[in-house]
Amino acid sequence: MTRHTPRQNPGMDPLTLTTERLRLRPPEPADAEEIFAACQDPDIQRWTTVPSPYERRHAVDYIGRLAPEGWLHDTAYTFVVERRGGGPVIGAVALHHPRSGTWEIGFWTAREHRGGGCTAESVTALSRWAFTEAGADRVEWRAEVGNAGSRAVAEKAGFVVEGVLRAGLLNKGTLRDCWIGALLPSDAGLAGAHPYLPAQTDARAAHTEHGADTARAVSGAASDSARARDVPARP
Repeated sequence: MTRHTPRQNPGMDPLTLTTERLRLRPPEPADAEEIFAACQDPDIQRWTTVPSPYERRHAVDYIGRLAPEGWLHDTAYTFVVERRGGGPVIGAVALHHPRSGTWEIGFWTAREHRGGGCTAESVTALSRWAFTEAGADRVEWRAEVGNAGSRAVAEKAGFVVEGVLRAGLLNKGTLRDCWIGALLPSDAGLAGAHPYLPAQTDARAAHTEHGADTARAVSGAASDSARARDVPARP
């Protein structure tokens, strides 16, 4: 479910998404203290691109400038996550770095709200919206190699891990190797905007060739067996 907030600017209007348990909405000034508190978690500062140390001014800038500019210029769609029945901000999720039909997804969850499946639920909801409303052909996930928590969320949300990108993630001034994964519309049970023709991978080619070799071997063995039956037995 989506609820659009009218606005007299170009770009995507900020909106709210709802799932069975959650509400995803644009951040508001009243969220600053909760975002600041959540981002004191060393794991969030270590594995994500939020500033470190994280100060209150960073939360204010995130809410008042970074998030609105992303919506205005269609460069990032940022949401905070809360439970539908109310309560504190439990995390954030965003689509960013659009390129050629692909959006990248990023997320964090406050420490005390991890483990209940809320992060995967919000990632799934935003990915589906990317396909159905934002015209995405592919949603990518990236995380520094070793960020097992992020990878577990991505895989639970249906992302397929495709490999490692050397120097694929810039975080706090240092390039780091990262895992990359992707979700396609078909992975989410949706029709894509364009037809998709998967490549025949080496594994598939090897499987096909193995099948052909097996067929030839069976055929050859059958011929040998037939010829053997035509040879008189020795006395």
